[in-house]
Amino acid sequence: MKFFKLMNRFNREEDGATAIEYGLFAALIAAVIVGTVGSIGSKVATGFEAVDTALSAEY
Repeated sequence: MKFFKLMNRFNREEDGATAIEYGLFAALIAAVIVGTVGSIGSKVATGFEAVDTALSAEY
C-alpha cells in the first residue's frame, strides 16, 4: 500500500519534468548560439582583416 501512495505522489509531482524541460530549452538555445556564432564568426573575422589591410596600406 505504501508503494502505491509513493507512486501516486510521484506521478502528481511535475517539478522534475519542469526542470528537464528548462534544461532542454537551455541546451537548444546554446546550440543555436554556437551555430550562429560559428557561421557569422568567420565573416566578421574576414571583415576585420579587410579593415586591417586597408589601414595598413595607408600607414
